[in-house]
Amino acid sequence: MSVIRARRLRSRATDAEKLLWHGLRHHRLCGLKFRRQQPIDRYTVDFVCFDARLIIEVDGGQHGPETDRQRTDYLEAQGFRVLRFWNGEILQNLDGVLETIVAAVSDPMFLREL
Repeated sequence: MSVIRARRLRSRATDAEKLLWHGLRHHRLCGLKFRRQQPIDRYTVDFVCFDARLIIEVDGGQHGPETDRQRTDYLEAQGFRVLRFWNGEILQNLDGVLETIVAAVSDPMFLREL
């Protein structure tokens, strides 16, 4: 069921998700391999790099803060680091978003956790 849902989400990506995917796909960012709309247990995450144990979530108005917090807590308990960006932030400042992601995977504290 989750694979079917992931495929449907990939085909219905928002403009912000499409733009961010363009910057992440084909190992464009630090040589890291990202997957989009990837099922992880009971959740489907927007983007994930399994090698870096990094999840990137693109937030619009579809979730509430409590739902996002529960989701983030669960994913972090599974050993992932979760970064969240608003749709508008990606659309207006993609370079800044990508720099934040690079800084996160370059952070010595983050690398120690890997």
